[in-house]
Amino acid sequence: MMPQANLPRPWRPGSLLWLSLAIHLGALALCVLQPPLWPWAALAVVLNHGVITAVGLWPRSRALGPNWTRLPEAAIQRREIAITIDDGPDPEVTPRVLDLLDAYGAHATFFCIGTTAETHPALVREVVARGHHVENHSHRHRHHFSLLGFSGFVAEIGRAQTSLGQLTGRTPRFFRAPAGLRNPFLEPALARLGLQLAAWTRRGFDTRCGEVDTVFERLSHALAPGDILLLHDGHAARTADGTPVILPVLERLLETCRAQQLVPVTLEAASR
Repeated sequence: MMPQANLPRPWRPGSLLWLSLAIHLGALALCVLQPPLWPWAALAVVLNHGVITAVGLWPRSRALGPNWTRLPEAAIQRREIAITIDDGPDPEVTPRVLDLLDAYGAHATFFCIGTTAETHPALVREVVARGHHVENHSHRHRHHFSLLGFSGFVAEIGRAQTSLGQLTGRTPRFFRAPAGLRNPFLEPALARLGLQLAAWTRRGFDTRCGEVDTVFERLSHALAPGDILLLHDGHAARTADGTPVILPVLERLLETCRAQQLVPVTLEAASR
């Protein structure tokens, strides 16, 4: 049975969007009232679009809307961290990731691609059966995702909501954009779907780097309660011997969490 959809939440444009609106209206007024000054009006609009584009290319920015880059204060007080795992499920890698998490009594959040989840439905259900949460990483993980408009975002993300909800019996509450890239239309689409954008505190770049020490250092440097860590079971880089780099890195991370008395939890558990 399809779980109940999330309730829409209010969309509140931030100061950057209000400023952008003011710049566009001011540029229009300048062109009407002082036509010879239209090049300056055009320049102001171009510069404004440049700023918005730069912000959209910064995955951890909050200028386009709410964005989790750390866990809430209550989770920090409980010494919780979030291990988030993107781009799966992968039939070779994900079962081994699940075994490692089981061995340390840890829970993680899997940001799954809708089409990939549909290809491996039993594996998605196994993720949930082992106590983890599946969240929304778009339906197709398209390279031009950040160029979509409002209706495109609603369709793409909403389709993944439906697929993942049917597979797991739980409607995702969090969304992570492919590569973390977005534009001003994403936040109102997420508000319509009742989703919260989640980025990360730090990432290991483990789809491009197969050096275990390097990836581990990127993730564990100054590790602290409240951190959100990003790894990949899908598209994982390989070590020199062909091992998906996430596996040795994750084991070292879990050992570090145990030594520092940090508790890996799902994003939803951290929000309570």
